[in-house]
Amino acid sequence: MSHTVVAKEAVTEALSEQWSAIEGLLGGLTDAQWRAATALPGWTVHDVVAHLIGTESMLTGQQPPQPDVQTQARLAEATHVRNEIGALNERWVESMRALPPAELVDRYRTVTAQRRAALEAMTQADFDDQTVTPVGPESYGRFMRIRVYDCWMHELDLRDAVGLPGPDGGPRAALAWEEIVGALGFLVGKRAHAPEGSRITIETVGPLPRSLHVAVDGRAAVVEHLDGPPDVTIVLDAWLFARLTGGRTDGPAHRDDVEILGDHQLGWAVVDNLRFAI
Repeated sequence: MSHTVVAKEAVTEALSEQWSAIEGLLGGLTDAQWRAATALPGWTVHDVVAHLIGTESMLTGQQPPQPDVQTQARLAEATHVRNEIGALNERWVESMRALPPAELVDRYRTVTAQRRAALEAMTQADFDDQTVTPVGPESYGRFMRIRVYDCWMHELDLRDAVGLPGPDGGPRAALAWEEIVGALGFLVGKRAHAPEGSRITIETVGPLPRSLHVAVDGRAAVVEHLDGPPDVTIVLDAWLFARLTGGRTDGPAHRDDVEILGDHQLGWAVVDNLRFAI
């Protein structure tokens, strides 16, 4: 089975920049902002940071904390925990929920420094090796590109929660975008049930302008160019598109923020089925 080859230098630089961007954002938060709710059910800004620490801690080889009886009871009642991955994430979050923000930032700084050192010590061959990832067996490089996407999405979560504008459209956003684009054929074909022969264009505007084309010929796939005019063109803000793919919001909440040109039924079917993140 072939695996995705991802350039070590590009993805490690993007991931390091992403960690630094989040650290810089955290330094200016007030106590009230640390307690602000995010688009992720049940999680505050504090909880999102704890989640990031937990994930990177596992990648250093640490085991998730064992919950006590009271924590187990809270986890059992948490309606936003829908699967084993969610339960694992929640164990980390619960273990740090009582920490003051300054200590949480120190933990974040420590674990990301450890991860930077570990990635620096790896070779391109290490990045090409197969490993277990959230999308199944893949290269370690692909896994780290998924980490860029995940951390970038959580930066959006944090910014949204405290009322800060979205991040820029630099290299880390471009790498995160590759994970979104990679899922687009599945979302259009399997989730939105675009009919055979359909041609769909998604135009994202704002800090990351892109023209994404999907053709359904037996199966839906992203293509560089369409062989004719699209049946529908969907125009929306790039960061709204990202939030939709991450399940931070849904299509019905943004009927006035999306422009559909052409087949409205197909267009809204696509918009309403963009979520692919776990």
